[in-house]
Amino acid sequence: MAQADVEMLAACGLDCGPCPIRRIPLDADAAEQMIGWFRKMGWLKESEGVAEAIERGMYCRGCQGDRATHWSGNCEILLCCVDERDQQHCGQCAELMSCEKLNAFAGDEHGHHGEAVARLRRRFG
Repeated sequence: MAQADVEMLAACGLDCGPCPIRRIPLDADAAEQMIGWFRKMGWLKESEGVAEAIERGMYCRGCQGDRATHWSGNCEILLCCVDERDQQHCGQCAELMSCEKLNAFAGDEHGHHGEAVARLRRRFG
């Protein structure tokens, strides 16, 4: 099974396995996709590419990985779940069904966040 096909749950329930932000150092197609977005957002200059993104830690190794290379190392869910409660994901928490942090995350403008929380609650709730 390819590394991208293996489910890798983030603290919040996102499946990091196929995530192009995590795959930048591993997958040329993912890197190309993300580098284009980084340039569009103004985070990289047109002359910069994968090497600069990796050098700056603009990729993620998942919630259990190095915070220097985590897409959002200051994420409230990550800090609560991993740092404060020493868990791998929120599905291991007794507050899974009533957590305000997860509820806010699930209700934001990104539909895939709601899907991630629903996945955790179906599987572990």
